[in-house]
Amino acid sequence: MIDAHHHFWQVDRGDYGWLTPALAPLYRDFGAGDLSPILARHGIRATILVQAAPTLAETHWLLDIAHRTPFVAGVVGWVDFDAGDAPDRVAALARDPKLVGLRPMVQDIGDDDWLLRPSHAPVFDAIVAHGLVFDALVLPRHLPRLAGVIERHPALRVVVDHGAKPRIRAREVEPWRTDLAIVAEHPGVACKLSGLATEARPLDGAPELAPWIDAIVESFGEGRVLWGSDWPVVNLAGGYDRWRAITQHALSGMPPAGRDAVLGGNAARVYLGAR
Repeated sequence: MIDAHHHFWQVDRGDYGWLTPALAPLYRDFGAGDLSPILARHGIRATILVQAAPTLAETHWLLDIAHRTPFVAGVVGWVDFDAGDAPDRVAALARDPKLVGLRPMVQDIGDDDWLLRPSHAPVFDAIVAHGLVFDALVLPRHLPRLAGVIERHPALRVVVDHGAKPRIRAREVEPWRTDLAIVAEHPGVACKLSGLATEARPLDGAPELAPWIDAIVESFGEGRVLWGSDWPVVNLAGGYDRWRAITQHALSGMPPAGRDAVLGGNAARVYLGAR
């Protein structure tokens, strides 16, 4: 089994603009020593470590951790897409075999059409050329733009983070469900079953989350859904064990081979198969 999405951070690094004392459950250091016993409890042997700061320095820090931490199978890092030498930066980062993907923090960018800037085309081409995954940290309104990127770069392998963060608290299933299904029509796109409990706060439990989990599984099928904890952010919504229980319940009707794929096999293929 693989946890396809978690973070580590060290507060005094100072490059997490979003991490403030207002997020009290998260405002401390989180590292391998904190996660290891949780993974052991759930029989999870490998993880994908994902960036949480928009800096190259943090990506190098995560790669160093990955080389020292046996359970970290790969790192999704960050690169400045707007830098003039961004394709060269992608190539330099890709020399590290632990790097499996790149993730601009699109959800925090003011320009909703940022993904479609023509100047980014060489960066997407570099991601393809170096066998990396594009992790799409997007919101529902970005899904049509993401579809445009995929149409322009059909060889780009994409993983939609957190189901594109649907507006669960507002109970807005549409147009998110339709737009996500359109993105899923492209066979090179997968989606993470992660982050939904945080979007649902203060709603509680599997019944409230079922429409969104079902929509992700229906759109992408058993072969393109990747389970992730989004730890430690999931601590804002009941923690790792609760999210694991909710998703195990949601997947209980799936054939064993499909569950195994969602809980690890798909992540191994998508992130580790091409590197």
